[in-house]
Amino acid sequence: MMISVRNARKIQKVVLTDCKPSLEEFIAVAKFGAILEFSQEMKDKVNENRELLERFLQEGRIIYGVTTGFGENVRYTISPKDAETLQENIVRTHSVAVGEPLNREQVRAIMLMTILNAGKGHSGIRLETLELIRQMLNQDLIPFAPGEGSVGYLGVEGHLAMAYIGEGKIYENGRTFPAGMILQKYGLKPVKLSYKEGLSMLNGTITVTALGLLALYESILSVQTAEIAGALCYEALRGTTKALDPRIHAMKLHEEEQNAAANLRKILAGSAIMEKYRDHKVQDCYVLRSMAHIQGAANKLIKEAYEVILDEMHSISDNPEIFATGEQDGVALMCGNFDGTYVGEHADMIAMACAILGNLVERATDRMLNRNLNDGLPAFLVKNPGLNSGLMITQYTSAGLQNELKHLAIPVTIDSISTCANQEDPVSMAYYASKKAMKAVEKFQYMVAIEIYVALQALDFLKPLEPSPVVQTVRDYVRREVPFVENDRFLYPDIVWILAEVRNGSLIALVEKQIGKLLF
Repeated sequence: MMISVRNARKIQKVVLTDCKPSLEEFIAVAKFGAILEFSQEMKDKVNENRELLERFLQEGRIIYGVTTGFGENVRYTISPKDAETLQENIVRTHSVAVGEPLNREQVRAIMLMTILNAGKGHSGIRLETLELIRQMLNQDLIPFAPGEGSVGYLGVEGHLAMAYIGEGKIYENGRTFPAGMILQKYGLKPVKLSYKEGLSMLNGTITVTALGLLALYESILSVQTAEIAGALCYEALRGTTKALDPRIHAMKLHEEEQNAAANLRKILAGSAIMEKYRDHKVQDCYVLRSMAHIQGAANKLIKEAYEVILDEMHSISDNPEIFATGEQDGVALMCGNFDGTYVGEHADMIAMACAILGNLVERATDRMLNRNLNDGLPAFLVKNPGLNSGLMITQYTSAGLQNELKHLAIPVTIDSISTCANQEDPVSMAYYASKKAMKAVEKFQYMVAIEIYVALQALDFLKPLEPSPVVQTVRDYVRREVPFVENDRFLYPDIVWILAEVRNGSLIALVEKQIGKLLF
């Protein structure tokens, strides 16, 4: 499978028709601010579905959350004259998330997912409501939304909907102001919620999927950069490339492992170091000998998460859903499509993939720094150890991050706490799964940056023996900003600079320019 997300930064505009964008298009809008537009086809679909809902109401049909209360309150009937008040009530009473607010890209991702979920034309939501969210995205108006206290829906989304009706808060220049004031300043009018709209914007896997997609995007960049870091480590520790022989990996029927080994062979091709040390040892430690196996196993988790979370983005997770065909010339079907288990379990898998690769990265970092294991390199990779500590403590940082990663990898979707007077009994808890997946990826990115830092320091001790042309290109690129550590200095800025290159995919771009797309 070819998975690439680096073009997300280059996309300037996304036009929605079927509301099934690619991951790159989603990230282009949510993270990098690409302009969002609606096609006429999408507008027509939304308007037709809205007209259908209005006809159902005129016919007096009983529809959950439209002419009934919510959750366990479904047993109460709501009169048509109170149906709009019901939608405002749900937004106000459900806006009870607490804690640290979500950041800009998280909120933008949720706003976009709200459009994608309702824009497929089965939610009965009005076009003007989606238009307000679209214009807020295009003008980068970010609602305030506390980020804690969700079981998968409702609380966090309520705060965003409060901004849409002019009663919440919106950021401007880093401060929050009353939403109504900011909307007016930017020429926008708050929406007056109509039938089902409050429910549609609070319900479903909107936020779970939005945060899962952000974590997925970052995880793809991170695990591909980890392969590059692994190749640098291979050179630094002078591993034998015999362990990458395609005949070996053909015996394991896992495409991801075979691809990881092929990537390493391509990156290491033409290395004077690899050539000299090919027969140096009978076999290497697991960090080298099993690198492709471990990388492949983690990649498989990310690949499955990619397929499942994109399927969810392309799905509809509302309740009820409105269909033009049915036993009554159209039907509103009450359902469980709001359940977040698909995304939650695969967000848990993203965190697991980071922890699995984190074991490899941290042990590789330690082995390169440890004079008892690094095959003759100086202690902690500095010329005058003792007076200089060199890169000693970078391994401590990596170990500390890996300790946190292991806990973040514990799945949360196996847990459940019932809500709503036990009407909602098995609850997916997928919100925290998606949220912690992003935390796991962020910690793993730091670890990869540290491994690259340490490996390049080790490689410079092997001169005049040169690495492969690809590795040399990576070294030259990093060395423009991060010089060799001759004597002890403040190391934090070096790590932060490399971290930025891990996150923006620049090292992947450098490598792929020479060897083609990295196999996944």
